[in-house]
Amino acid sequence: MSKTKKGLHPRNLHQGSYDFELLCRASSPLGAFVFTNQYGTRTIDFSDPEAVVALNQALLKQYYGVDFWQLPEGYLCPPIPGRADYIHALADLLSTGGNIPTGKQIKVLDIGVGANCIYPIIGSQSYGWSFVGCDIDAISLKTAGLIASANKNLTPFIKLRLQKDKQSIFKHIITKQDKFALTICNPPFHSSLEKAQAGTARKVKNLNKSKTEQAVTLNFAGQENELCCVGGEIAFLKQMVIESCEFANQVNWFSSLVSKSENVAPIKKHLEGLGAKQIKVVKMAQGQKISRFIAWSFNDFSIT
Repeated sequence: MSKTKKGLHPRNLHQGSYDFELLCRASSPLGAFVFTNQYGTRTIDFSDPEAVVALNQALLKQYYGVDFWQLPEGYLCPPIPGRADYIHALADLLSTGGNIPTGKQIKVLDIGVGANCIYPIIGSQSYGWSFVGCDIDAISLKTAGLIASANKNLTPFIKLRLQKDKQSIFKHIITKQDKFALTICNPPFHSSLEKAQAGTARKVKNLNKSKTEQAVTLNFAGQENELCCVGGEIAFLKQMVIESCEFANQVNWFSSLVSKSENVAPIKKHLEGLGAKQIKVVKMAQGQKISRFIAWSFNDFSIT
């Protein structure tokens, strides 16, 4: 059946089933991938990478005014509704008295912006926030830069920085002059490319059992640096927490998605030991899938 998106944030624009008639009007190339399934529902093959890219292009054009969005072959293609939920939940984190701060003065650092540039797109067009996106991959940054420069509604809100030190996260990216309301991150979840590909193969098999796992694994897996780091997610998060101490007076809220629920408790304990004054774990739901992010601050007040 067509994918539905129950449990999304109330401000998320992607509630309910995809309106493929509307989306095809916004971006005609999507029409080549839309069909009527056995239940009489219009849908696409969500295990087909080209179809998913076409869907994203239509969603970004219809809801965020993005006319140009393309990815290099083999780079991570994100599910937009779930990414939007992270942005909206972070907006709640920044709100005071129910008022969400908007405008370019709200500066956000995206760790691992990727070629897709998805968080700066959603955040800038939803709230007018300005973004600095960083990445260790030069091709990702070049592609994100092309997306930002090709769409006039994005250009004023997005700047990009190359992280030349692949062993660092915030170091060499946050300058002495920087002040950020937020940092966001979708960290590498796996400890090796083999484990990442095995996980992707399981997802693909569930989506479409008629396709071979090997045929689509590489298309969905993303680049190694997008998915993997030594020690996996827990090692990356611990390093992020340690480095965040150095920039405690320049960032109001640090945050990161946490893929594995068992990693939450040790990270919270680590943060408490380092003197974090505020720690929040926020759950998000998309259908039966439950995700979460952890946010922490060393301040009792907002940095302006």
